Amino acid sequence: MDLQLAERPRHRAGLSIDQDVLEKLEERLGRLHARQRLGIEDEREVRVFGRGINFFHSENWYRNASIIRTALMATGLYWRARKNAEDIKIRRHDIRSPELPASFDGFTILHLSDLHADMNDGAMRRLIELLPTVSYDICVLTGDYRGKTFGPYQAAIEGLARVRANLKGAAYGVLGNHDTIRMVPRLEEIGIRMLLNESQAIERGGEQIHLVGIDDAHYYRVDNIEKAAARVPAAEFSILLSHTPEIYRQAAHAGFRLLLSGHTHGGQICLPGAIPIILDSVLPRRMGAGAWTYHDMIGYTSVGVGSCILPVRLNCPPEITLHRLLRDRLLP
Repeated sequence: MDLQLAERPRHRAGLSIDQDVLEKLEERLGRLHARQRLGIEDEREVRVFGRGINFFHSENWYRNASIIRTALMATGLYWRARKNAEDIKIRRHDIRSPELPASFDGFTILHLSDLHADMNDGAMRRLIELLPTVSYDICVLTGDYRGKTFGPYQAAIEGLARVRANLKGAAYGVLGNHDTIRMVPRLEEIGIRMLLNESQAIERGGEQIHLVGIDDAHYYRVDNIEKAAARVPAAEFSILLSHTPEIYRQAAHAGFRLLLSGHTHGGQICLPGAIPIILDSVLPRRMGAGAWTYHDMIGYTSVGVGSCILPVRLNCPPEITLHRLLRDRLLP
């Protein structure tokens, strides 16, 4: 379906939305979700360009790039930080659960997050170099494919298409707060199955686990765990994909065994010891990067592949993560 917006008639709320686009989105997502997402996107673009208090949000204020660049240049750290942003690490994370079906013992998930694929060609080239060196069964992408939070997205799609061409097997994704829902058709054309408050059963050896994906819960707040998990049997192993880890409470009490997320970048610019100066999330700092637990749920917050505002990192290298699912047993 073509979601490109041409001349868009104004509707009663004052926001211009192409009626054909709206009807196609409503069919896929439901009337309320589609109208909320498109309406908030239009409001966001107005605020970014100078009207409304959200103009001063760190991700929207494009002048931050100059401020951060100047500060890093003054301290002599700028070029080191640029080089660090391309030094992608491979992280390995074992997840043990007695509820995992036997057929999925050893099943491995490649987790990519926050590519911001149009911001740093060097990081994308390095990612493409790394992908053939790792083994996995499926890939999941937890949002933020575009660099800015507004405007064109063609360059991000093109960058992501090059990454997808080097991925093996099935790939599943969710949207982040930098992404527009208008990207969804293009993302699916290049081979990424988007889960927008939807679920997908993964079958192996006559058994199954469930991937559940929610729309962005950080800025757009159009996540709907109840709708997303409606077809998942309560007793079966389920994994929630969310751009932000901020919904950890809802996810744990909904019975998910695993939450995979990103969004925080681990702080991106950190003090020695990977201590973030700022985490753009409302959650305990221990959940801002890497593995953590909450009640009976295991969580993992990727620090991401790409960078936000500027392609720089300090004491917080970018990463791709291999999550290996294991039935609750000791390693050999």
